[in-house]
Formats: sequence, C-alpha cells, structure tokens
Amino acid sequence: MRYGFATGAVALVLFGIVGCTPPAQQQRRTEAVDKRDFGKTAAGEPAELYTFKNANGAEAAITNYGGRVVSLKVPDRAGTIGDVVLGFDSLDGYLSPNPYFGAIVGRYGNRIAKGRFTLNGAVYKLAQNNGENHLHGGIKGFDKAVWKIRAADARSLELNYLSRDGEEGYPGNLDTTVKYTWTDHNELRIEYSATTDKDTVVNLTNHSYFNLAGQGQGDILGHQVTINADRFTPVDQGLIPAGELRGFAGSPFDFRQPHAIGERIGAADEQLTFGKGYDHNFVLNGAAGTLRVVARVTEPGSGRVMEVLTTQPGMQFYTGNFLDGTLRGKGGKVYRHRYGFCMETQHFPDSPNHPNFPSVVLKPGERYQTTTVYRFSTAR
Repeated sequence: MRYGFATGAVALVLFGIVGCTPPAQQQRRTEAVDKRDFGKTAAGEPAELYTFKNANGAEAAITNYGGRVVSLKVPDRAGTIGDVVLGFDSLDGYLSPNPYFGAIVGRYGNRIAKGRFTLNGAVYKLAQNNGENHLHGGIKGFDKAVWKIRAADARSLELNYLSRDGEEGYPGNLDTTVKYTWTDHNELRIEYSATTDKDTVVNLTNHSYFNLAGQGQGDILGHQVTINADRFTPVDQGLIPAGELRGFAGSPFDFRQPHAIGERIGAADEQLTFGKGYDHNFVLNGAAGTLRVVARVTEPGSGRVMEVLTTQPGMQFYTGNFLDGTLRGKGGKVYRHRYGFCMETQHFPDSPNHPNFPSVVLKPGERYQTTTVYRFSTAR
C-alpha cells in the first residue's frame, strides 16, 4: 500500500463493495437535509433556508438568496447555545436595504475607485454606489442573486451563480461556486471557486457581522482582537487605498497582541477618522494561498472565541461604524452603533487600479480558488 491507496480485497472492504460500509459513512447516507422555504423575491424567485446541526448541537443556517449566513448558533463557556451573527428572521429583511448581512459579496468585494478600472487597455465603467466609488459588486451584486443549489447534504451546501458578461459593467461570463461546510469542530468552512471566458477581475468574500456575546446583545467594543499582520493599506476620505503598504507598530492598528476593539477606536488618528472607526484592509502575514490562522477574537463575558483562517492575502476589519439603530433584526433585536464586526477575507481594495497589489485578474483557463474558515471555541 502506497500513497494512501488500498489494494485487492482490502479495497473492496474499505469502499463497501462487499457490503461492509463504515458506520460513519452509513450515518452520513441516512442523514436528511434540513431545508425549508424562506420566501420569495419581488420577482417571484423562491429562496430556501438550509440548517446544519453538528454533533455538538451547534448550528449554521444559510439561504441561497445571496448565499447569506442567516445564523450561527454556538456554545458559550457554560454550554449555552447563542446566535453570533446579525441578520433577519425572514427573507423580507434581506430584501430591504441592509448592510450585506451574511452575504457572499462579488463580483468584487470592497471598493473600486471612481467605479472604473483598465484591463488590457480597455476601460470598464462600474456602478458608483458608494459616493463616487464602486462597492461590493454594484447595484445588484452577488448578495442579491438567488443562487442555484448545486449540491446539499447534512453537512454542506454548494451554491452556483453565473454572472453574465457585462453584468454590473464587468467583462466575461463568470461561473462561480461557493461551498459552505459546517463541521463537528464548530467550523464554518467557505470554499470559493470561479472560472471565466474572458479576462476579468474577481474578489469574493463573506460579509457576516459577528457579535460573540450574541446577536443584538450590546456593542462589540469589549471583544479582544488579535490580527496576524504587520501592515495595512491606509485610505483616503473615500476609503480608497493610496497604494501604500504601511507598517503600524505602536499605532491603534497594531493588533499583533490582543486589544479590546474599544480600547483605541476613538484615538486621534486620521485613519480612524476617515473610517469612523476600523474599516481597513490588513495585509496578512504568511504565504497567500496557504490556509493559516490570521485572526482571533475573544468575548470575555461569554468566553466565546472565533478564529479566522484563510488563504487570502488580506482581511477587511470593520467595526459596524454605520449601524445606527434603524434596523431591527432577529427576534426584534435593534442593531445599534457597533453592534457587530466583520472580518472579510479578501484581496486588497481597489486592486485593479494598483499594479503593486496582489493581482485580481482571472483569465480563461485559470481557476479562482480561495478558502476561509471561521472556527468557534470557548475560553475560560
């Protein structure tokens, strides 16, 4: 036996060909997919909600409308299950204006300056839906699409969306697949994949808002954050990077050691003024393309811990600065200023206009492929 391959009669037994299916495989085959109707869009397209429960009793619920993470229910240090993502109880909430709660963001996550970029000598003009800039894929980005169900079982959901050539101004037919897996280790694993028939740009992420005390349970300023990064991409007043990769030793952006979100968020710092708090891309340490731990967040009251692992080169750390109490979420909870934070793994903002940033160009015959994991545990 070499390289993990089994031979002869052993292979027949291992793969169940002679009637001996391993117990774990038998269990997986008998588990049912927990699926229910989640409502219809204004155009009459039906949405579905898939709920995954692992061996620990923790749950993840995802809808194919925008590929949104609707809930993540994980234990605190006492074993009490609580929902740690912001969102709504029904599809209607997601159809109304909201700040991308739980959504797959694309074709390009984050901002593109002045809604334009040049590729192969051609200028592409995009929607300017964030002042003069383009944000999160435009007027109708991936967050507002009803994704096709490619596959579903008791642990995972695979979604597919074909973004047509010219959609929101982007070139090429982009065939995109996102697979969510909820593991027995309380991990939400998100695998992104895309191909194109024409040179294009792509930058996909998930826009979940987290509160480890529980959604709607106060602000997130007491959460302790560590980010494995030595630099960030400073921005102008429109939150567009100037192109610099700036070190931040000793500044309010230095999270190489744990700091409470609220400890320095009000410091007299131009970048915090521009972002109205933290709303910045961190240049992650470690080799892009390798799955590594890039952030850790602890909520002292509940003891809940979230680690972020990714293959991406960057991560947008956003502290809910534009939540203002006008949205009422799950269970009637009001989402006030800084009631949630985001850790959006990504390539850098405005990369199509900065040749010195990691490339976001995807060509025919290539495959865009990234993985991000949100892993939950507890600390005493």
